[in-house]
Order: sequence, then structure tokens, then C-alpha cells
Amino acid sequence: MLQKEKHEGGMAWRIHGDLSASLSQVAQALRVHSPYVAAQWRGEALAVCSDAGQTVGQVERGAVRPLGMATQAVHLVGHAADGRIWVQQRALDKANDPGLWDTLMGGMVSAADTVATALARETWEEAGLRVNALQSLQPGGRVTLRRPTEPGSAGYMVEQIDWFSAVVPEGLVPVNQDGEVAQFALLDRAELLHRLAQNQFTTEAALILVAALADVSCFPTPPPAALTNAQHIVLDALTKGHPGLLPERHPRRDRGSIPPAKSTARRSR
Repeated sequence: MLQKEKHEGGMAWRIHGDLSASLSQVAQALRVHSPYVAAQWRGEALAVCSDAGQTVGQVERGAVRPLGMATQAVHLVGHAADGRIWVQQRALDKANDPGLWDTLMGGMVSAADTVATALARETWEEAGLRVNALQSLQPGGRVTLRRPTEPGSAGYMVEQIDWFSAVVPEGLVPVNQDGEVAQFALLDRAELLHRLAQNQFTTEAALILVAALADVSCFPTPPPAALTNAQHIVLDALTKGHPGLLPERHPRRDRGSIPPAKSTARRSR
């Protein structure tokens, strides 16, 4: 049940009773009355978390942005042994950021997922790669975004993204499985920074990639001074005037938490 109550800064809606059931009713109402929610409806439940990070319920994915609810995502920075970086171009029919470039993989953590299972599932769906076929897979850090959504979508984005890095072995080529990727590219550091500076990447991918390039555990060979300066310029441009973009570090997780999976990725010939 929803009840309107006074809250700090104004009026707010308080949910009484079962949280998931109440949010389901709210989401269904939005689906009927909001063309945006109707178009975004996925039939996929995302976890609703408390400020402490504990799961307290779930809600339809298409309703989270209009409700301004926090979500969790996972990204993978994939690079070749020679230091070049794999990136993907988002499909042109994606609802959010169509045609922009992204990390090798980026996806939501559903209510049924852990970060590890989401990493494995999304890496296969978006890139056709199994995580146990990758080398040096390790957690990199966390990026938190808080910002309005794109014009016309009437919502607010609050998302915590855990990102990982891994080496894609020579001869292993990403192949999209779910139709949400237009193409993949393997870029050297200079070309990647050039595209970042040209705003060709999503905000979250840009923050993650700049952080990864500066992480010696991901790229042990230091870049030339000119490229290091370019990284700082890109990062300054991304964060200037956007205090809600918060790159964070978190302790390294045990690599054994990444579930094994059979490798069926296509190899280049």
C-alpha cells in the first residue's frame, strides 16, 4: 500500500506491507500510463537494496529509472596480451545510448544474480566469451553514477557498477549473442583515448576505461607521458561539473568467486 507522507524536503510516498508486491503494483500502473515504461518493460526483476546494500525486495527493470531506484551493474574491460583494448559499439536500436561505444561487456545484475553470475552470463550474451577462457580475470573497482536519465525518459539513474579486467587470449574473438551489440573493435591506447576525448563512449564506460588504463595491475607497462596526460584530460572532462560521478576503489576479491563455465566462444581463423 502507498501512503503520501511528509518527508525532509517535501512530500514523499511510503510503502507499507510487502515491498516487492507494492512495487509490482506501482510498476504495472506506470506501464499502463507511461509510454516510456511500457517500451522499457523487460519482464526482468532487479533487486531493491537498502543504503547498506542489503536486498530488501525486487522491482521490474523497466520501472527503476522513473522511480529513481538504485541498480547494480557489472562491466568487463577486455584487452589483448599486447595491451590493445576490446570495446563494443552498442546496437543502434538500444533504448539507452544507442550507437555509443562501451566496454567489452556491460550488463545489469538481476534479482536472481550475484555479481559473479551476472559477469559470466553477460560476458557470454554480449561477447560470446566464457569467463574461464579468459586470462588474468580480476576485479578492478567500482564506479557509482547519480544523474538524470536521457531527455525524454523522465527518470533518474543511481547505479553502482563493479568492473573487472581480463586478458582475451590471442585468437579468441568476441561474437555477440543477444543482438545488443553492433560491432566490436580492438583499439590501441592512443586510439581509445582519442575516441574517449570525442565523447564516443557512454559515461560509465569512459570512467571505467580511464581507471583501467591507469591501473598497473591491468596494464603493467606504463604508457608514454603524452598518453598519461591525455588520460587526465579525459577524466577531468568527464567529472567536471558532475559530482555524482564517483570512481571508487574496493578491495580485490578472490578470483575463485568467478564461476567456471565451459568455453564455446568462436575462434578466429
